[in-house]
Amino acid sequence: MNSTPEWITRSVSRLRTATPATDKAGDKAAGKAGLDKSVTDVVAKVPTPRSTNERLQATLRRGNEALSPRALRRLLADLQEVVAPQVSEIEGGRRAQVVAEWYAKAEPEERRDMWLLMGEQFAPDATRFKSARQRYEAAAGTAEEGQAEISLRRALVSPRTRLLQRFSAFPEGMRFLLDMRAAILPLLKADKRLLALDAELEHLFSTWFDVAFLELRSLSWDSPASLLEKLIKYEAVHDIRSWADLKNRLDSDRRCYGFFHPRLPNEPLIFVEVALVDKISASITPLLDEAAAPVDISRATTAIFYSISNTQTGLRGVSFGDSLIKHVVETLMAEFPRLRTFATLSPIPGFRSWLSKHAGAMLERLDDKRRAELGRAVGFEPPQATHLLAAIDKALEVDAKSPVRQMLLECAAYYLGRELNEGKPVDPVARFHLGNGARVERLNWAGDPSSKGLKQSYGLMVNYLYDLKRIDKHRSLLAQGKVPVSGDIESLCRG
Repeated sequence: MNSTPEWITRSVSRLRTATPATDKAGDKAAGKAGLDKSVTDVVAKVPTPRSTNERLQATLRRGNEALSPRALRRLLADLQEVVAPQVSEIEGGRRAQVVAEWYAKAEPEERRDMWLLMGEQFAPDATRFKSARQRYEAAAGTAEEGQAEISLRRALVSPRTRLLQRFSAFPEGMRFLLDMRAAILPLLKADKRLLALDAELEHLFSTWFDVAFLELRSLSWDSPASLLEKLIKYEAVHDIRSWADLKNRLDSDRRCYGFFHPRLPNEPLIFVEVALVDKISASITPLLDEAAAPVDISRATTAIFYSISNTQTGLRGVSFGDSLIKHVVETLMAEFPRLRTFATLSPIPGFRSWLSKHAGAMLERLDDKRRAELGRAVGFEPPQATHLLAAIDKALEVDAKSPVRQMLLECAAYYLGRELNEGKPVDPVARFHLGNGARVERLNWAGDPSSKGLKQSYGLMVNYLYDLKRIDKHRSLLAQGKVPVSGDIESLCRG
């Protein structure tokens, strides 16, 4: 057998246990002549954290360990009771709820001990998996291949999977698991021992929160107040400043949709705010103007997605974007047959930070004539990165015909249309929309003149266009490392 199926490769990667990082400063004594002895004392060793196996066998806790060995053994026994073979799903869920109640009262480090137990003590049986994989590879191309694959799949089902499934069984179990993963995510870089548990949670969430199990709901001013409060809480793109602001976003010329899961019936997982207009919007200001009169929706030809917010940190890595946008487009077209254009008005959150590091490289792309023109505009010839960055710091004051303005637009177009990291756009919003099949359509000067907009992208905003007939083509281009862009953006990229 020449290659291993992708599902096996993914599973093998989850079986590998990362070695905890250690401090290698060790016993090195500084001995440079002339240095003060208090500075050159031996650097203290930081001990490698003990595994849960070592701690379970011990008598006393050590260092910063939260739970004592006795308490750790008691917690492990409680977790094992949750997945005991003779225990029914209902009883297992009840026992999991008891553990969750302990967890709710536990200190952060005690909770981490539970995560470590779940990660290290409920892992797949590596010996069983190795044997099953060898049988599968030996059976390739024979009549026994199907049965060998079944055995391999069973070997990959870890006790940890069953444990997490039992936690999902009690009424608040899904909420518990989402909050638990949200707490784990910030700690992954510092503690690799948690990676396996996180991977297991992400894998299960990808199944449990598949779009087939989700419901798209339209949200309006008549929705329950508790739900409207969550829209205010979770809005991540343009802060909702008041109830009047929210009412404007739910007016007759607006639509708001959210995905909901049956186990979290009053909790939107992701929601999108839509404005119905007669052309692609160039600025967020009129869309957020509470005093603006509603648009005559009978004449609307364009739907502008101006805010898309994920609400659950614990679902990071589980994508709803493609499905959400498709469902919203279908729903809008059924209600408004005149709609022809579907586009976004999006922030460019990573642009300013990126340009602060790449301004010099962008200047090097200019020919002598363009460089001289820009130098005269900023007052320094030849212009350096610091001169350009100082000039664009007050972008809203730049004249429409200024070389500074043209340069900033070219830099933004290059950032969105050319800058990739491992084949994906570096800007997070671009990565979302381009990954869903949109193309970079147009840059909008002073699209967001708020302090947040200036801080992120000098006030620039971008339209991503969802051309329903070309979504698959755009995805294919991106898979080849080519960002789909309009002719105008392409011209700006070339400078």
